[in-house]
Amino acid sequence: MKKIANKKVVDQSRLHDIVVYPGEPYPLGATWDGDGVSFALYSENATGVELCLFDSADSETENVKIEIKEASHHVWHVYVPRLKPGQLYGYRVHGPFEPTVGLRFNPNKLLIDPYAKAISGTIQWHDALFGYTIGDPDEDLSFNGLDSGSYIPKSVVVSHYFDWEDVPAPEIPYHDTIIYETHVKGFSMLHPDIPDDIKGTYAGLAHPSSIAYLKKLGINAVELMPVHHFISDRHLQERGLSNYWGYNSIGFFAPDVRYSSSGTMGEQVLEFKNMVKELHKAGIEVILDVVYNHTGEGNHMGPTLSFRGVDNMSYYRLMDGRYYMDYTGTGNTLNARLPSVLRLIMDSLRYWITEMHVDGFRFDLASTLARELHEVDRLSAFFDIIHQDPVISQVKLIAEPWDIGHDGYQVGKFPIGWAEWNGRYRDCMRDFWRGADSMLAEFAERFTGSSDLYKGEYRRPTASINFITAHDGFTLNDLVSYNHKRNDENGEDNTDGEDHNRSWNCGQEGPTDDPMIIALRNKQKRNFLTTLFLSQGVPMLVAGDEWGRTQNGNNNAYCQDNEISWLNWDQADEELLGFTQKLIAFVKEHHSFRRKHWFRGVPIKGVGLEDIAWFLPEGTEMPDDNWNHDYAKSLGVFLNGKGIRHMDPKGEALYDDSFYMIFNAHYEPVKYTLPPEKYGTEWRKVIDTAECCVSDDGQILKPGDSVTVDSRSIMVFKHALAEQKI
Repeated sequence: MKKIANKKVVDQSRLHDIVVYPGEPYPLGATWDGDGVSFALYSENATGVELCLFDSADSETENVKIEIKEASHHVWHVYVPRLKPGQLYGYRVHGPFEPTVGLRFNPNKLLIDPYAKAISGTIQWHDALFGYTIGDPDEDLSFNGLDSGSYIPKSVVVSHYFDWEDVPAPEIPYHDTIIYETHVKGFSMLHPDIPDDIKGTYAGLAHPSSIAYLKKLGINAVELMPVHHFISDRHLQERGLSNYWGYNSIGFFAPDVRYSSSGTMGEQVLEFKNMVKELHKAGIEVILDVVYNHTGEGNHMGPTLSFRGVDNMSYYRLMDGRYYMDYTGTGNTLNARLPSVLRLIMDSLRYWITEMHVDGFRFDLASTLARELHEVDRLSAFFDIIHQDPVISQVKLIAEPWDIGHDGYQVGKFPIGWAEWNGRYRDCMRDFWRGADSMLAEFAERFTGSSDLYKGEYRRPTASINFITAHDGFTLNDLVSYNHKRNDENGEDNTDGEDHNRSWNCGQEGPTDDPMIIALRNKQKRNFLTTLFLSQGVPMLVAGDEWGRTQNGNNNAYCQDNEISWLNWDQADEELLGFTQKLIAFVKEHHSFRRKHWFRGVPIKGVGLEDIAWFLPEGTEMPDDNWNHDYAKSLGVFLNGKGIRHMDPKGEALYDDSFYMIFNAHYEPVKYTLPPEKYGTEWRKVIDTAECCVSDDGQILKPGDSVTVDSRSIMVFKHALAEQKI
């Protein structure tokens, strides 16, 4: 990241006799109107609020302190003429310090504005950042009089102006969406074609080389791991590590300054906007992974950085006053039952849509947001407000449908209008390809969009975000290379991270020179990718899995801001990358794999064939009693290209080629007989994971012909639409 010289943004001689106006309670935050800046801060229990202005990010103390005298409906507000974008500020909030009843006011702590649109830097850890005295026997009940102004970054006034050049949002429908989960920094840090001064930044992701790669791969939506300004935990920094993933937000409106190559005084906002604009020009949507369930202030022993000092009781879910409910494993939980917190979340979401032009959100630990008291309630105020909001309800809304609290696993239980990370899809497909005992019926449900989870709620197959891997867990390469996690670098004696990964090392743990094991691992990677992209629902690919990225067995690299986590482009498996590119292009060409509606399993009018049928190796349709066999590792699937049942944008019916797919997870080859002539008069092989092949000029077979499907592999055959009667 470039180091930008601090700018003098305040004329101190002018501000010694500053004139202020009462201002207005809305909008919250700092708003520049061309003549000055309006400041508004919500605090229900405060007895006084001071606005502190700084002339540089390095200032040890404010050069101007303004007592805010106006408060309307618990919003403290003031208007300061002549201030401009780039102005640095913070708050000191007065009130009772009574932790046993949930009040933790301490005016010695400079506070980040909860609505700050930019934050000038990162936390410099010091005991002064804590509201209590570190080491005192009374712990958090003691009072710390040290001033924290020297150690906390300042909030920054920004201008809303940006030339979007009338670039439209891509507005890609769910059934056409291919999601690429990536990290802003990790994507470009080691990219050989990205200039050094923008590696690991928003500009790096917006670079023509980055966009050209995404386009060639076939991606049309990037899901960015958290970019809200976040805290890197003190205990990690003391061990020489950092919070790389970023699931520790402190600023829900501010793009994190660490990913800015252009500056820290609001330039990070412009750089983020330019990234979105360039991706939109390429037809690529931007989805943000957002963390509204907790903040980086931790539990009762955590620092006082923003919300805790502004009004602890008005933001957090408390237990017996002093302590925090923790449904997230991070120490605290934001109280989404309170109007002030709901407004904060909704204002943040609208801001990122209207001002930053993002296209959707993936909600971390979304079950936490749905908790009314202790139970997860799908009709909670959080969902009600989103559904009626004319802005938020129109973008992609994706839930991580679990948290660590009681009854927190809510896959399939979110309301209509939401998509979900389908953890049951991940688990089923991992079990199927590693040869674990699992029912064919489970495979069929997950492959066809998980109707058992979503159809009953009048949702569509696209409610299922299908994934084999995610940032949290093994990479695809490591999934087929390790039976056990290798998290020693995290400094927690390998106790962190998931123990039950449903992985299989193919016969040897970790790296190997054995050509047979290498070949099997490569085939397994192709099997996972092919299954993912042929399944109904929305596929999500993790950055680097398309070419075999490894984390050396680390399945919880949250604290590894280094080559363990970064994409090492020099190590790319070009054969696997080429296979993935062809696979994605193949799927995008065929509506059979991108259906908006559920399969019905009944004959199509005028055709006499089902839209989907399931086959035994003998070429006969699978009887009902076969579905619950846990020893069956192989099946054939027929997709009828005349049974897509949805229209193109002009209202005309869509048709496609028909396909016959054979999935063999058995450790031995299986001989398959192609189905009778009524299903297709000629079948051309188009995918063979055993041969690393995606091609339209493969072997041609007739009905009743036999084909031997290699152990642990997939074959796909196409019956061309031109040969079908419609």
